[in-house]
Amino acid sequence: MLTKSEKWQNLFGMCLGGADTSQLSGKNKSSKKGIRLFVIKVGILLFPLIFHQLFATAIAQDFPITFEHIYGVTEVEKKPEKVVSLSFLSHDNFLALGFTPDAIRYWYGNHEYGVWPWAEKELGDKKPLVLKGSINLEQIASLDPDVIEATWSGITESQYKLLSRIAPVVPPLEGNTAYSMPWDEMALTIGKIIGEEDEAKNQISAIKHRIANVRLRHPQWEGKSAVVAFYSVDSPGAYGPLDIRPQFLSTLGFETPEVIADLAGDGSFIASISAEDLSPLDADVLFWFALNESALDSIRSLALRRTLDSHKQGREIYVTPLLTSSFSHVSLLSLPYVLDELVPLLEKALDGDPSTIVQTSQEAGLTP
Repeated sequence: MLTKSEKWQNLFGMCLGGADTSQLSGKNKSSKKGIRLFVIKVGILLFPLIFHQLFATAIAQDFPITFEHIYGVTEVEKKPEKVVSLSFLSHDNFLALGFTPDAIRYWYGNHEYGVWPWAEKELGDKKPLVLKGSINLEQIASLDPDVIEATWSGITESQYKLLSRIAPVVPPLEGNTAYSMPWDEMALTIGKIIGEEDEAKNQISAIKHRIANVRLRHPQWEGKSAVVAFYSVDSPGAYGPLDIRPQFLSTLGFETPEVIADLAGDGSFIASISAEDLSPLDADVLFWFALNESALDSIRSLALRRTLDSHKQGREIYVTPLLTSSFSHVSLLSLPYVLDELVPLLEKALDGDPSTIVQTSQEAGLTP
């Protein structure tokens, strides 16, 4: 049996020397020195993940626990039994960690209890109350929760103060805005709230390990520009770098173009785009989100879309409604599905051959 030291040497050796670069050819082929530097870079990213897997031990989490957040400080005195989740997506993380909230926030879709297919197994036969519409203080108070989780809820400071009269409230942590909290920070916060910090770290580590391996296998993606676009309220738009979707793409090596960041502005996660000038959407890869057929029809009808290089060179990716939702939830349960489905589409779009068909784009009628 290998010692921990031997396991570490083997794993780190794979990170630094195990990348298969035989598939890189033509203009996409990097120099041997460049590939080695890239592999070392990703190896460094993997270092804390491997270290955690080898040396983490199951230690019971202590309470009380304190959260410093955008509205002040919240202390959770003991491990909660009853939780109300006001975030539009955090129920995924609760379920991943074996905890079902007494109430969850409805976002969109027609799935029972607001839980999408990738999380149905973890929900099982549990039937949490689904909170729809505006926050109802009386309804929440009637549940007598021990904690109110609100890390991706959009609650205002005045709402925070009112909710705090009912139970301790955990909004976005310090340094974030209403909807900018990174997926791993949200998942870890959920773990801390319910006393499952160690399990949260394990699951986060497993996903980050998958992400690092994808990045290692695709060094040609490093530094490529990516835009996540959509059509809503009679006009196109795109998500700025503060949004959780471009944040996730950045972990795969992609960057949001500066023009999108400038249009979104400070503190905003959406950039408005004029149908008369779609040039800000042109990128190495252009994702299209459409939640329904009407939105997809509107994308198809954008006359200037066909002038974009990303369209003419086959680098548009239509993201199906299920993949759009999983991409938007960026949770411990949805991200494995995102990686399974999104990576093959990226490989097609970015293989350097404009004739390669991205199947979802072809089926949606978006190909040249």
